[in-house]
Amino acid sequence: MLTDIKTQLGSLKQRILSLKNLLSIDDKKSTLKELQMRSTDSKLWQDPQEAQKLLQKIKALESQVNSWENIFSKCEDLILLTETAIDEKDESLEKDILEDKVEIEKELSSLEVRTLLGGEYDKNNAILSINAGAGGTDSQDWAQILLRMYSRWAEAEGFKVDAPDISYGEGAGIKSATLLVSGDYAYGRLKSEKGIHRLVRISPFSSEGKRHTSFTAVEVIPEITEDIKVEINPSDLRIDTFRASGPGGQHVNKTDSAVRITHMPTGIVTQSQSARSQHQNKEASMKILKARLYERLLKERKTRIEELRGEQREIGWGNQIRSYVFQPYTLVKDHRTNVEIGDVQRVIDGDINPFIEAYLRRKPDEK
Repeated sequence: MLTDIKTQLGSLKQRILSLKNLLSIDDKKSTLKELQMRSTDSKLWQDPQEAQKLLQKIKALESQVNSWENIFSKCEDLILLTETAIDEKDESLEKDILEDKVEIEKELSSLEVRTLLGGEYDKNNAILSINAGAGGTDSQDWAQILLRMYSRWAEAEGFKVDAPDISYGEGAGIKSATLLVSGDYAYGRLKSEKGIHRLVRISPFSSEGKRHTSFTAVEVIPEITEDIKVEINPSDLRIDTFRASGPGGQHVNKTDSAVRITHMPTGIVTQSQSARSQHQNKEASMKILKARLYERLLKERKTRIEELRGEQREIGWGNQIRSYVFQPYTLVKDHRTNVEIGDVQRVIDGDINPFIEAYLRRKPDEK
């Protein structure tokens, strides 16, 4: 068995080396050295914005190079350990070696997925919005379950998570929520989640004991960086302040620190109430507004092009991208990739990477 594992590790090493060429690791190392040398130039720091951009580039390159080198080193060490175990006929190490091999394969798969993130905004932070739909209290409860699922996934992946706005339901759950997920490739990883999510279960809010179907909409847009200009006329904005509140109307703050911004020409409304200061909430709300205005602009351009081509597509409320079934069986199925997972609890606890990776690996003609 150990000899079979050694063969498998040899194949795994070849995958890692192939990825090295695909990621141009040697070129990235050279570029990294050059940028690190530039960062030591005192003149650079006379322009803080330029210095910040340089540091972001260095951080991104270091992340890819270090990730690959870490995986390669682990694989080399495990091959050496396997060879030693074979020489000494020590079968007791087999279980540990297999577990380490599985861990390396997971890390490699994650790094391979990053090679698929070449979209214009894939590197950006993500603004994820959740809105309860048809289904009443069940839908609001479902929206809160999704909020927990995405929060847990993001934290497990090392992303910073802020919730600038949560609107709680009267009885249970939430009506809507906005998450700002910050970190490299947050948008690229989460863009697969945009769409309608369908829940099938026996409702805990009904005494009839019948299966109930609920729908919740998830929207994901990239946070707009400073190099993308979104012109907003201050006279087009109505800014209201109000008192932040939590579930059941319990006041979080005793001052009107929450901020709601309405863009009058488009009717887009954004708000933030998580920060304690009005200034911070206004900044967060403006950040979301800029992203939504830019997304609206891109959609308008796309619609005009499709009209010229004679193509018109509507996304109906019933066109769910994924179904989560709790009864009479347990199954989560993505309707775009046909990926299925029988352990629903595992998924709602934040393990959504199989769905994200399958979406990113789709062939161009499937997208």
